[in-house]
Amino acid sequence: MSSPTTASSAKRWLGLALIATAQFVVIMDTSIIGVALPDIQRDLGFTPESLSWVFNAYVVTFGGLLLLGGRLSDLFGARKIFVTGWLVLIAGSLIAGAASTVGAEIVGRVVQGAGSALIAPAALTLLMMLFGGTQDLPKAFAIYGAAAPIGGSAGVFLGGVLTEYASWPWVFYITVPLALAVLAFTATALPRTPRKAAGSIDFTGAITVTAGLAAVVFGVVNAAEAGWFTWTTLGAIGGGVLLLIVFFVVQARSRNPLLRLGLLRAPMLAAANNAQLMLGAAWVSMWFFLNLYLQQVLGASAFAAGAALLPMTGLVVIVMVALAPRLLARFGAKAMIVSGLVILAGGLAWLSFIRPDGSYAVDVLPASLLAALGMSLAFVPSLGTAINAAPPAETGVASGLVSTSYQIGSALGLAILTAIVSGITGVAPSTETLTQGYSAAFLGATIVALLGALITAVAMRAPRTVTTPPAHANAA
Repeated sequence: MSSPTTASSAKRWLGLALIATAQFVVIMDTSIIGVALPDIQRDLGFTPESLSWVFNAYVVTFGGLLLLGGRLSDLFGARKIFVTGWLVLIAGSLIAGAASTVGAEIVGRVVQGAGSALIAPAALTLLMMLFGGTQDLPKAFAIYGAAAPIGGSAGVFLGGVLTEYASWPWVFYITVPLALAVLAFTATALPRTPRKAAGSIDFTGAITVTAGLAAVVFGVVNAAEAGWFTWTTLGAIGGGVLLLIVFFVVQARSRNPLLRLGLLRAPMLAAANNAQLMLGAAWVSMWFFLNLYLQQVLGASAFAAGAALLPMTGLVVIVMVALAPRLLARFGAKAMIVSGLVILAGGLAWLSFIRPDGSYAVDVLPASLLAALGMSLAFVPSLGTAINAAPPAETGVASGLVSTSYQIGSALGLAILTAIVSGITGVAPSTETLTQGYSAAFLGATIVALLGALITAVAMRAPRTVTTPPAHANAA
């Protein structure tokens, strides 16, 4: 196994660039479709209720298979799974871009999500292999962490550019050249990784957790059209919950589980995963509905809507790379996560006061910057805490678990808030009712962020030094 002491400095940083690009792309693929959704709906025939599945098909598959991706990374080596994930992602991007029906589009997004589920945990494992035990680990975590919101905001901007000046299929095709560029340098910059664990693959666990999550999300999304107390809705949600119960029973009895349940008993890991869950639910939902508000209420073009969200990207980069590591070393992860979630809630609450005749400078820019500041402060400490809390031999599974928390939080948060918005706006919404619906979504996201801050404040009890990135190396 390669180590930070044997790998050259230039090679390590090139490897980090590839790993950060992986994080950038898998998050970009969640947001790049936002601006293109009206065109996709018109060309492929999505209903308003089913349109969110262009997002959810990717996120649910991504989140549901991340644990499997982490386990495969531990079994077969992170670099091999990293490469396989990119090849699957390329295939899914080509299917989604060439789709001419609703079904084909959803299939393409599912395949994209499966590829990302292989890439993300392998990337985090490779990061720890390159930087674990070095003084550069906090900086590497900050750069990796910044790649996620940068990917989110860049996705919105690129989606606007490609939709307006090319066509919506290019929001999927753009992934292909990025993937090929990463693959071209992988063998040179990333270490060859032998097996870190022995055992079989728990496909039963992977199927039950993915199907369970998909059923719950479907039930919540479908409730807006079918009603909350119909057999369709209750059956989907109940069936999903039953499958998730089966998943945990299988994990408890399996000799080689997808997720060792003992990991969940680590209080720092549990608290950090909860923070990532709440961050995903609040932050991604904000992006989704803020983009719709800009286009459908304020009348911004696809390009203008994407460009309007770029200031958040600049702030996220500055805070995550230059400020967050210093604050983390001084105040510790708990203080950073709690304060970040509270500040995020403040920005979301401010956004809930949007107006039908509002303006970008007054109704969007200041509130979105405040929300971006909060997200930047909370993301890196919660990510680092979750990875550091796991034994070194289970880094891949821990990486999959924390990424799962963020992605499933995104899917469930968006599904619930979409149902709320649909209930308010109705079938033929005016700008006034759209504004009321989006305002309710921002208020709901505010509650989620505050709940995350409260749970973190109560549940995260370990000493401050345990949660900083260098502690993982010292413990190892």
